[in-house]
Amino acid sequence: MEVQKNILESYESYGRVLRISNGIIEAYVTLDLGPRIVRFAFCGGTNIMYNDAKKEFFSTDEAYEQYYYKGARWYNYGGHRLWLSPESWPETYYPDNDPVDYRITESGAIFTPEPQTENGVQHQIELIMDALKPAMKVIHRVTNISDQSKEFALWALTVLGQNGCEIIPQNIHDTGLLANRQIAVWPYADLRDDRIYLGHKYVTLKQDPNATKPFKIGFDNYSGLGYYVIGDTVFIKKYYPSHPDGKYPDGGMSFETYTNELFLELETLGELKTILPGQTAEHIEDWFLAQTPGEFDRKNDDSIDAFINKLKY
Repeated sequence: MEVQKNILESYESYGRVLRISNGIIEAYVTLDLGPRIVRFAFCGGTNIMYNDAKKEFFSTDEAYEQYYYKGARWYNYGGHRLWLSPESWPETYYPDNDPVDYRITESGAIFTPEPQTENGVQHQIELIMDALKPAMKVIHRVTNISDQSKEFALWALTVLGQNGCEIIPQNIHDTGLLANRQIAVWPYADLRDDRIYLGHKYVTLKQDPNATKPFKIGFDNYSGLGYYVIGDTVFIKKYYPSHPDGKYPDGGMSFETYTNELFLELETLGELKTILPGQTAEHIEDWFLAQTPGEFDRKNDDSIDAFINKLKY
């Protein structure tokens, strides 16, 4: 089936969005702000994304307004976004609240927001939807538009809805007497938290609307896979890390995840590289959707294994 592209004049409170669909799945991308992928779902099905169209989740302070402009605010908005790592305030939190240029392609579209002149970078996201499968390629690009070299890693964050469960494969390759994985834990994260399960083959993280304390952890995820089970849908994200040789932020992390009472973020990172003026860095993810094949015990590796092996996408 041909991939369809059409503009919806209003979605939630986001304003205009571009809908991309192959008749099996659909993605909505904001055109009046962001860009954000604010809906990703089976056609007519439950949206896996957290939406904050009412702008309830935002950040600003005096230093932020001095760096950007008076009255500037960074809004989460929910959905999927592109950032740069290492995280820094206020540079990372660019106020992407203006209309987005877009160009329709054969199987999707390319979205280009205004250049971040204060940071000397130009972001871009391209979506390429498979014509026959519940699959979509997400290509993230950042160009150095300044006159100086910059070191950064592309950081792709997917803000997912409540009451889901994330599954993260662990490194299980045999390295003998040497360590076979690296893990980063943020200062506010408590490893005694019941939302986190640290197994031999898998880590799971539960989104709990009643748990107000934030939690963040990162991994050198050799598998390049992450899963989020939400209702009757499973979101699968595949990326292509260069472990162990690649250099990554936060002590070698190519995969990070954060949760609070509102949402869960499934985050992947590209390599930390020096980008010369005029050069463009790229980070690719492949997204898939599958029907939930049944229940599983999120604190049992064998149960998780059986669940993943039943997925069809």
